[in-house]
Amino acid sequence: MQVLPKTRTQKIVRYQNQQGRIYYGIVEDDLILQLSSDFSDLVNEEIKYDGVKVKWSEVKILEPVKPSKVVNFGWTYAEHAKETGGQADLKEPFLFLKPTSSLIPDQGKVLLPPSDLTHQVEMEGEVALVIGKRGRNIKEEDALDYVFGCTIFNDVTARDLTRTDPQFTRGKGFDTFGPLGPCIVTGIDPTNLRIVTMLNGKVVQDGNTNQMSLSIPFLISWISQVMTLEPGDVLATGSPSGSCPMKSGDLVEVEVEQIGKLCNFVE
Repeated sequence: MQVLPKTRTQKIVRYQNQQGRIYYGIVEDDLILQLSSDFSDLVNEEIKYDGVKVKWSEVKILEPVKPSKVVNFGWTYAEHAKETGGQADLKEPFLFLKPTSSLIPDQGKVLLPPSDLTHQVEMEGEVALVIGKRGRNIKEEDALDYVFGCTIFNDVTARDLTRTDPQFTRGKGFDTFGPLGPCIVTGIDPTNLRIVTMLNGKVVQDGNTNQMSLSIPFLISWISQVMTLEPGDVLATGSPSGSCPMKSGDLVEVEVEQIGKLCNFVE
């Protein structure tokens, strides 16, 4: 077994091999270096390579982390707030949680609820932060030190329900409404990343985290005043404008520069 040096930028995936065993791995082109490390080892910079390399095409990519909670910040982009009936000049984010049962990996299927429950399900491409160390009452100037890495999130939303329910839990919380992945990328700046969402190959969202009306360090600090952040927690930072309905048979792709592409089919 070899302990790999931690480099500034690494692409980390969690996957299941053909024998059904689950590992973390470091991506190198079309190969994955299989690790004996679990998530707690990774955040503590103990990257243990067991000498096995596998092909990306021969494994099943899973959600890159199993969080204790998925925290979502809404209306952090002014134009998206306007198009969905929110406030464009919030001093604090609109906060909601997604259940971990909503999470699915890259290539997973978004299952539309029955039409008698909702008839307007939309995508929201976002940058998500994966927390690397426990924190509470974090200072804004220290906030990025608590980020292990960045990944991609699709905040699937039953828009008709979020418009009528007094809070967002039902409209955001259906099973499969939280595509996440395919990887975590360490050592990149989350405050300047382009986000492009495509529906069946057509661009419907095109934004950048530098357009956020509330900064990412502010969001981390703000939420840490409310709840303790634990290693592996996912913070979804909000969506740019352009969210639109999906239907059965659609392909949704969310691409974030320096991270990759999250692809999910709608069923």
